[in-house]
Parts: sequence; C-alpha cells; structure tokens
Amino acid sequence: MATTKQVRAAKRNIKKAQAGAEKKRSIAHMPAATRSALGKQGAAVAQRKRTGAAAPRTRRELYEEAKRRNVPGRSKMGRDELARALGHE
Repeated sequence: MATTKQVRAAKRNIKKAQAGAEKKRSIAHMPAATRSALGKQGAAVAQRKRTGAAAPRTRRELYEEAKRRNVPGRSKMGRDELARALGHE
C-alpha cells in the first residue's frame, strides 16, 4: 500500500502531466500553412527514398555524415546547408 504522501504526490504528477499534454502543440493545432508545408516536406523525403538515391538525403543522414567528417557548426545547420557543406548539391 502506498502512503498518503505518495498518493498525493502521484495525483499531483498526473495533474502536471495532463496540463503539459494540453499545452503541447501537435500538428493538429498548427496553422494550415505549416501543416501543408510539413506534409510537402515529408512527401519529398519519401519520394527521394522511393527513387533509391544512393546519396543520403534526410537531414538526419546528412548530419550523421557531417559528424563523421567533423563539419563545424553542423548542429545548427538545416538540411540544405548540410548538403552544401558536404558537397551533395
């Protein structure tokens, strides 16, 4: 059995978690333009993967290659910047 203090702490944690979940901005709560842009970006990545391009194309893949090559400032770069820094474009 849990003590009264533990029960109170658990209830408090649940309330905090629920409040945090309500504040979370999910895709459904984003503006239509943002949702559309995210969808187009995802579709472009999927298309590149389907075509079987040998070169890494997602930001994560480019970041991993930049990490191996020790490219400075890589953590703050976007996908296009990483591709340019690595000479993929």
